[in-house]
Amino acid sequence: MRTIMTAIRTSVFLMILCGLIYPLVTTGFAQVLFPKQAEGSLVTQNGKIQGSELLAQGFNGPQWFHPRASAAKYDPTASAATNAAVASNAYVKTVSDKIEQIRKENPNIGDTIPDDLVTTSGSGFDPDLSPEAAKSQVPRITKTRGVSEDRILTLINEHTKGRSLGIFGEPRVNVLELNMALEQIK
Repeated sequence: MRTIMTAIRTSVFLMILCGLIYPLVTTGFAQVLFPKQAEGSLVTQNGKIQGSELLAQGFNGPQWFHPRASAAKYDPTASAATNAAVASNAYVKTVSDKIEQIRKENPNIGDTIPDDLVTTSGSGFDPDLSPEAAKSQVPRITKTRGVSEDRILTLINEHTKGRSLGIFGEPRVNVLELNMALEQIK
């Protein structure tokens, strides 16, 4: 009986410590030290939440920069990758269909299509594109919006983020932030 009581007391103590005190303390530190990240890295414009800089959103229409394809259809409750092997027929068909769609939407894209326009990310929510993928969409956007190509290219360059700490990852452009800036161009 003594062993059972010790086990119960230890369990209750650990539940309170690990299930209540630790989460409250770490949440408190996060709110104080990193308030934007603790709240989900939300992007606002004119006091209205537009989305999160960490999650891709679908943008449809020729006037927008289109994000990387999402196997989860941009539904944040359904994070998913395709899990199709690169050599599988399903993967080849998906990429071929995406290439056809990109060529139809962007007739001036040329022979080389950036990989991130035709492949999905592991989570299905990659919010960024390579600068090359963004630049490949410029002719479609300039035609639709009636804005000069130089102005759109400048916008891309202004929103291009470099490698993290100068060595990790690749240069990237956040599609949500880019489209928000695009909307401000008159």
